Amino acid sequence: MVLSDLDRDLLARCLSGTPGAWDSFVDRYLPLISHVVNTTSKARMGGLPDEIRDDLVAEIMLGLVDQDYAVLRRFRGQSSLGTYLVVVSRRIAVRKLAKMRRVSKVTSELDANGTLVTTRVDAAHTARSSTANISPESWHVENVEEVQHLLASMPSEEATAIRMFHLENRSYSDIGIHFGIPENSVGPLLSRARDRMRELRS
Repeated sequence: MVLSDLDRDLLARCLSGTPGAWDSFVDRYLPLISHVVNTTSKARMGGLPDEIRDDLVAEIMLGLVDQDYAVLRRFRGQSSLGTYLVVVSRRIAVRKLAKMRRVSKVTSELDANGTLVTTRVDAAHTARSSTANISPESWHVENVEEVQHLLASMPSEEATAIRMFHLENRSYSDIGIHFGIPENSVGPLLSRARDRMRELRS
């Protein structure tokens, strides 16, 4: 199926920054992206709590507008826009769900008395913790433009660190290599960036 005239116009308006275009895009495609997240999470993890599912949908929407709509600019119109968004959304969802599965594995450690203690890290709790580093409001779909504005107002290094860790799912090691700093300096950098983001929002 080829790109429809409606979607061609919608895409052009989004990429040119036409007021209200992104809202129209969200109205049209949020249900589709939510459906992709639902089906993918059910297939891979048996489903997700509503809060975590909504966070995942929000991360996908953020990914679409990141770096001046880079993902949408790569679309060449050789299929329907809906088909392209399904592929992109599923790819992001699979990557995020894989991370949740890794952190939910059973880990064993010794307690103070040397007794083997086995604990299970809850994936939903871990996901909440990771997104809680930035105020939850900033991850909701209706605030996508605000988040992008905040990042644009931050020092380049801090904004890049936030994008790499929260939007691109990059590790501390990757971020350290990118900036040429020790891995143990990445945490403080992200902490400063989050504090600045909160200050800008207040």
